[in-house]
Amino acid sequence: MSERETHSININGVKRDLPKFEIKPGVKIAILNILGDSELVQAAARALAPLIAEKQPDVIVTAEAKSIPLAHAISVEMNYLPYVVLRKTYKIYMGEALQSETLSITTGQPQTLFLDAKDRELVQGKNVVVVDDVISTGSTLQGIRLILQKAKATIVAESSILTEGDRAQWHDIISLGHLPVWVDEA
Repeated sequence: MSERETHSININGVKRDLPKFEIKPGVKIAILNILGDSELVQAAARALAPLIAEKQPDVIVTAEAKSIPLAHAISVEMNYLPYVVLRKTYKIYMGEALQSETLSITTGQPQTLFLDAKDRELVQGKNVVVVDDVISTGSTLQGIRLILQKAKATIVAESSILTEGDRAQWHDIISLGHLPVWVDEA
């Protein structure tokens, strides 16, 4: 079995080698999967929390599922600032949920995000910070923005552990590093 190519990162003193995956012919990205990596999540939360706190948010908002542990850890670091998770499937208990569509770079499929009625009340009229693990194409971020606009929330900051791809478009994102996208020269 051949060894997979990796890309090394260092997040607040925690080092990881991220596996590279081809997402379409000739294009590779490094995959950050924070699920189950408590050490990395805590290191990122400790580094991001003071940067986010400067923006004085009332609520943290994230999308299901990989960034949930990060939102939770940042919440704890910020004295239990409440957080909301936008879900990817509608459940009956969600009531009159707001929704928007996104396109995931890792699945290549459209996904719908839902903000349930209870959480809608929590963010309405509030200053919110959006938290994600990696911001790449911006599709998920755009879906989150649309929902929060419908909910009459004000986004005071957008943050992630890492940004990816065209660095120029991510100049306003609070992040701890940047991942390149590898394109084969054919």
